[in-house]
Amino acid sequence: MERQKQSAPNMKFAGAFSVACVLFGSHAGGGFATGNQATQYYVQYGWTAPFMAVLAMALLTLTIRECMIMYNSRGLGSYKELFQNLYHPFDKLSILFDIYFYTMVLCAVGAVIAGAASLLSKTYTIPYAYSVLSIGAILLALTIYGAAMVSKASTVMSMGILASCAVIFMMGINAKLPEISTIFAVRESSSSIYRGILKAFTYAGFQSVVIPTMISCGRSLKSKKEVSRSMMIAFVINSIALVLSVIMLLGWYAEYKAAGEATLPSLFITKQLGKPYVYWAYNISLFLCFISTGVTTIYGFVEKFEKMKVLSGIKKVIIRRIIVSSFIMSLSMGISMAGLDKIIKYGYGYMGYLGIAIIIVPFLTVGYYKNRKYLKEKYDSSSNETNQQLNVSFAENAEF
Repeated sequence: MERQKQSAPNMKFAGAFSVACVLFGSHAGGGFATGNQATQYYVQYGWTAPFMAVLAMALLTLTIRECMIMYNSRGLGSYKELFQNLYHPFDKLSILFDIYFYTMVLCAVGAVIAGAASLLSKTYTIPYAYSVLSIGAILLALTIYGAAMVSKASTVMSMGILASCAVIFMMGINAKLPEISTIFAVRESSSSIYRGILKAFTYAGFQSVVIPTMISCGRSLKSKKEVSRSMMIAFVINSIALVLSVIMLLGWYAEYKAAGEATLPSLFITKQLGKPYVYWAYNISLFLCFISTGVTTIYGFVEKFEKMKVLSGIKKVIIRRIIVSSFIMSLSMGISMAGLDKIIKYGYGYMGYLGIAIIIVPFLTVGYYKNRKYLKEKYDSSSNETNQQLNVSFAENAEF
């Protein structure tokens, strides 16, 4: 009995940590690993970049915290119900998240194709258009025939890219310590702090596309306290990873900008470090991470739309899957032709602004108020009906 009591806190921590790791894995994927996002949203604005990165992670984790509290406390069954609760009595506004989500996912797949194509172009000097076609063909084939295999291997691929990035960050920072020290000493900046704050909000806005995944994984968290603990862990590990990336890129920014290598700055840095094993480990891991992200994202689309009424006349599942995959791939490849820089600047940027308006601000204001009111009313109601200890503990832990 005593052993069970001791293991309960450990199990709760393990649950909170595992949910935090889902957010970390979603954030620290191929887009993060290229250094392109960090360059466009933080690094180019100077010495305030690390602080703005921390602000963005605070905004994101606080927003997801309110999402999970609302979702779990009310026993909701889908992200659509979540946003209907948030926007109530204007429930139909939940369609705004659908528009945001599907547009953001298409941009993400476009960025995956553009990133992988840029990697092929720079590594093997293959023309960009041919690289896009090659990546599109690989993703289409794997989505139709090998999604399960890629899904199982995605964790290994993600660990590979994270391990590579950790080594690169340490070596890259060490190689540019004088330059980094100078940037912070003279407070070198190319924009106002208000511009940096807007970019932090925008970054949190487009990263909020992970909400459906997070509320699904966060069902295991049984109290407000567990949700808060999980998001605190997520804030810490995501902030550390992003800040290390930003600091390294700050030191190299002038160099890779002058070389015209801002599309894949981390790749440029690994080449300059003069360690072939680090370069190729990163190169291969990044490519596989792009492919993994692309396949799993497209497959999620395919599973949702292959059962549409318009395709109900087609009996063979494989044919329906090919049709849906081909349609999504065509849209994504069209987006990818704009190039990784423009997708992240404009696609992610505009969706980030929309995310601020329909997700970040509403959840941190209206959502916070509704959650607090709902939990208080739930506790008051249960206290009036019974004085059992279970209900007393709800006051302390905000149990769902």
